[in-house]
Amino acid sequence: MQREAQRHKLLTRRAAMLGVGQAILVAALGERMYQLQILESDRYVMLADENRINLQLLAPQRGRILDRFGAALAENHQNYRLVVIAEQAEDITATLDALAGLIEIGEGDRRRVLRDIRRKHPFVPVVVRGSMSWEEMARIEVAIPELPGVAIEQGLTRSYPLGETAAHAIGYVAAVSESELGRDPLLELPDFRIGKSGIEKSQDAELRGSAGTSQVEVNAFGRVVRELARVPGRPGKDVVSCLDAAMQDFLARRCSTEESVASVLLDAVTGDVLALVSNPSFDPAPFAIGLTPAVWQQLSADPRNPLTNKAIAGVYPPGSTFKPVVATAALATGVLTPETPISCPGYLELGNATFHCWREHGHGTLRVREAIKRSCDVFFYETARRLGIDRLAAIARSFGYGNVVGLDIPGERAGLIPSREWKLATSGTAWSQGETVIAGIGQGSVLATPLQIAIMVARLVTGRAVVPRLVRADGVMPPGGDPTPPDFPALGVSPRVLAIVVDGMNAVVNEQGGTAYAERITDPGFAMGGKSGTSQVRAISEYEHEHGLPKISEIPWRERDHALFVGFAPVGAPRYVCATVVEHGGVRGGHGSEVAAPICRDVLREVQRRDPARRVPRGDTLAQLHPLDRSPPNADAPGG
Repeated sequence: MQREAQRHKLLTRRAAMLGVGQAILVAALGERMYQLQILESDRYVMLADENRINLQLLAPQRGRILDRFGAALAENHQNYRLVVIAEQAEDITATLDALAGLIEIGEGDRRRVLRDIRRKHPFVPVVVRGSMSWEEMARIEVAIPELPGVAIEQGLTRSYPLGETAAHAIGYVAAVSESELGRDPLLELPDFRIGKSGIEKSQDAELRGSAGTSQVEVNAFGRVVRELARVPGRPGKDVVSCLDAAMQDFLARRCSTEESVASVLLDAVTGDVLALVSNPSFDPAPFAIGLTPAVWQQLSADPRNPLTNKAIAGVYPPGSTFKPVVATAALATGVLTPETPISCPGYLELGNATFHCWREHGHGTLRVREAIKRSCDVFFYETARRLGIDRLAAIARSFGYGNVVGLDIPGERAGLIPSREWKLATSGTAWSQGETVIAGIGQGSVLATPLQIAIMVARLVTGRAVVPRLVRADGVMPPGGDPTPPDFPALGVSPRVLAIVVDGMNAVVNEQGGTAYAERITDPGFAMGGKSGTSQVRAISEYEHEHGLPKISEIPWRERDHALFVGFAPVGAPRYVCATVVEHGGVRGGHGSEVAAPICRDVLREVQRRDPARRVPRGDTLAQLHPLDRSPPNADAPGG
């Protein structure tokens, strides 16, 4: 009995201890549940939200590019694109086959669509065509009931009112390449576009804007269930260019009659690029939606290089347009005075070499003004010989040659001003005096872009180290013109020296015997000065010197000389400069005064009529221009 009592007492004690333990455990669990559900509920709600709430980026609207008076040169417009949603399509291959029967779908696009479908969630729309015409959209709309998974989405795409007319200056946008992906997540959006050339590229940061965000709830598969919140992005800023849309259109149409040509129109005082043309050009709009491989191949394989901005990246021997620089260097260093005579018998002998003048029997005895007017080769051979390459190169660089001149779009090339050091570094041989002589007429190793030739004359006529610009930092030009134009530093060349050279360029055009006299502007107050040039593409043999050159028609187009002209106007108070290079002398072949000078003449006459540097022109508006009308304005205007 006593043993049973002890045993019962032991069991009771154990039960009590177990009960206390259970009570403690329940209390601990209760406390933890209270902590989780009450005290830390906000934290765990947030953690749960992170699993089901995504933050999506919203692409901002790209800013516009405007001309100097506010006309749109690049803008956005609504477009319609064709997409396919794989999970809704019964047979994606059959769906693509059916679509190809309604609109053109290239084999490359087909492969891209199938690749994107494999990479993405099946509920994510994949773009089949980035843009459709109204007719194509109508055909798709009619067929959509029979094409599950096919949809038409509305969006924005880039458009260019002047089309190919301003393509090299404005540039274009296209999809982001893998090498361009950086830390900005905006660039990873599948349909985001960035600037690839021209102003679109140089001002991309301003034009791009900043992304908005959309907070969305998604399920376990990543499908959006609903939008919870939206923060709009900041649209890109509008960028005002220096271009005058009317002059850009005029210059492009005037150049359109030539097979391959580059031309630049400058405000000599401010450096504003009023028009810039490289022909042939290209349509920038298709780049935004994606070029077909066939179109890309056609553009890339064209020997006339339509994708190259030849106005800033085409390098050519400047030929006789370089002679004003040689004259300036000689006068500034005292090698010549305005009255120093040099005789031209038609050639210059130097050692065993003979250097010929373009005029077979020579020009007789000339002084610097007359030598510029008549473009005497022998005069500048001898002048360069007396100068030496070092002094000539130093002056040439101060006029913008041999360096990029600083235009605010990418792609500018520096050209070349040769020197003793350059020759030794590139060939391991010493510089020769014969090379100096050839450099004196802008041939040999001397290379320049059309922009550099224009800048040279802008600096010559103003005496200032003018720097070109394509973008206006101060917005749309006010009606009365810019109150405070840029204050460029002085060149450091005597105004008297510059005046002598400029007067010689006036004589080139406006005095009988000048090489461009036939192309003078006879309109009162609109007279231009200038300098013609012809740069050799192939060497002339001694046999050809003795027996005569072949006819232009007998020379392959790519071996014909380039034709150049650079002009300024008005002569009394120069404000505008136009430089033009017609590759290989144009469709007919010809010298600078015959082929390039008429283009500059017509452009300088028109720009003086409009006077966009000083006022907002009346009359012509962008809406009245016809970019697809390629007829050259004033092509048959008399030269005087």
